[in-house]
Amino acid sequence: MGISKVIGIAGTSLLVTSVGLWKIGLRIVAVPFLATSTIAYIIAVASHNSINIPWMLGKNSKGRFPIWSSVLFGPFLILARVYATVKRHMRKKEAVYNMITEGVYLGGWPFMLKHLPPGDPSVIDCTCELPRSDFVPTNEYLCVPTWDTRAPMISQIEFAACWACEKRAKGKLVYVHCAFGHGRSACVVCAVLVALGIAENWKDAENIIREKRKIKMNAVHRKTLDDWSKYRASQKKDK
Repeated sequence: MGISKVIGIAGTSLLVTSVGLWKIGLRIVAVPFLATSTIAYIIAVASHNSINIPWMLGKNSKGRFPIWSSVLFGPFLILARVYATVKRHMRKKEAVYNMITEGVYLGGWPFMLKHLPPGDPSVIDCTCELPRSDFVPTNEYLCVPTWDTRAPMISQIEFAACWACEKRAKGKLVYVHCAFGHGRSACVVCAVLVALGIAENWKDAENIIREKRKIKMNAVHRKTLDDWSKYRASQKKDK
């Protein structure tokens, strides 16, 4: 189920709760539920694949959220962090990250230093709802803000792939992550493997990744990679 549906269902539940509280006279208690449901509906619309505006949350190039975002979207941002943390602890059998090929790692949000691969890797962050951890230096960090279950824009994928190639050319390790390392980050790693010459196309890259890590790429990811491949081919023709 896509994020827009999940958040929409949550928003409806909060709205129903607020109406119920209002009817029994607990109007002061109902207001926070009503406000939160309104924010949930806004996020549900913004994260829909036909709209897809992850920058709405305000996450900047340094992986930080401005004050206005923390105030306006605070409940959602807090819930996203709590959910990612709790689910990580529930998935103890799954590695936080896996090495896909030499120097390229794929995994989940590194909210603790031990969640980073060894060797001070450069980090590509594919989340729009989770912050950059303090131990990740900004000069070795690339933010590609993307909603969960969605894919980055073609230009973002191309830039991330080129950025990763530059880092590998300098001998740096590259760690690509989203919340859990299953979807949007796997999509970017497919492009990185193609750009590095490890895979001939994104489909081969997906197979390489699946040999090392369980991923959940969806139709949106695959369609975007198809479009990215066409864009990359057209760029080569122009040259």
